[in-house]
Order: sequence, then structure tokens, then C-alpha cells
Amino acid sequence: MKLLSVNLGRAKAVTYTDNPEGVTGIDKQPVDGPVRVSAPGPKGVGGSGLAGDAVCKLEHHGGDDQAVYAMAREDMDAWERELGRPLAHGAFGENLTTEGLDVSGAQIGERWRVGPAVLLEVTCGRIPCRTFQGHLGEKQWVKRFTQRGAPGAYLRVIEPGEIRAGDPVEIVHRPEHDVTVALQFRAVTTERTLLPRLLAAGEALHPESLRLAREYAEKHGA
Repeated sequence: MKLLSVNLGRAKAVTYTDNPEGVTGIDKQPVDGPVRVSAPGPKGVGGSGLAGDAVCKLEHHGGDDQAVYAMAREDMDAWERELGRPLAHGAFGENLTTEGLDVSGAQIGERWRVGPAVLLEVTCGRIPCRTFQGHLGEKQWVKRFTQRGAPGAYLRVIEPGEIRAGDPVEIVHRPEHDVTVALQFRAVTTERTLLPRLLAAGEALHPESLRLAREYAEKHGA
């Protein structure tokens, strides 16, 4: 298991974003050399956990619980075959393109050691948006990505440090529950009846998903 690339984006003006300022950092490109990774601060204030990476709509992106976004190269390869075109590392707006790691099958609260110093913790899956669809230029992309149910994972930074392409990734902790990124994604998008199952992940879960799960369980007595 390793990083194939570390990808950073710069603020770029586009016509397809739903950001009122008209800019997005979704066009991420692989970079050479080490990149500093650290907790960026709470959502709405903090941006990306990677130094030099732009997050342009802080209301919905970035912050401590969405500091780093990882996507499995294997999932991107499957999309390549379906779409009939190449997808470069970073094409999904991911910070980390991984190899040999079941990113969407990772458990909420699972911890990854990346390189010698950085420790990351899985929090939730990525919800597709209009900007993502416009960036890829695929019709009904939000619907198609949601139906596939392999969203990649957001992670929080537990221990900061530097990472670079080629660094090994080691799973150093797996919680004793069955709440995966894929399950969390389905629960908050297409199968709300799954929300109570997310409670088993506790505080490791992204706070917004935890709130939804608690509200649903209270309302429906689950």
C-alpha cells in the first residue's frame, strides 16, 4: 500500500462552480517533493490539511474533519474503463491517490500511517457536487458517482508531518465496528434508514454525519 501521488490545487476561475466567488481548487495536480500535512482548523475557517492546496468554499470543504481527501487508483481505473478516457492522478480532486488500499471500504476511525511521520484518521466519504460534475464534464455525474458508492475518504490529521509520492501507507488501527466509508456514504445519500448503524463509529465519525444519525435515531426510535 502506497501513495502514487500527492496532489495540490490552486484557486482557479471556472464557469461551472457553485461557489459565489466563481473559483475552485478542484483541479489538483501531482507535485514533486515533500508536502507538509497538518490539521487546518475547524470547518468554515480552516481549509486543506496540505500546505499549498487551495480550498475555495470553506462552508462545505476543508476543515479538521475533511483535511485530506484520498481516492483509490483502483476505483479511478474502473471509472476509466466505464468513461472510456484516461483519468490522471488528482482528476477527482483528491489529495492522495493510493495503490493497494481499499479506501471506500475503510472503516470510520481507521488510522493510516503515511510515510514516517503522518497519521491520518478516516472520517467520512466525499459527497459529489456540481463543481465536481463540471470539472469532469460528464453528464449526470453526481447521480452516477453516487450510485457507484465508492466515494473515496476524507481524513483528519492526528499527527502532522511531511509526505511525498511513493510513501508507504500502513493501516495501524482498525476499530471494532462495521461502519465503512461506503456504508456512511449510502446512509447520508440514498439509504437514510442506515443512519442509526453509523452510531457504532461514535466520535470518529464526521460530526455532521454523527448529528444526522443521532437525529434520525431519535425521531424513528432506532
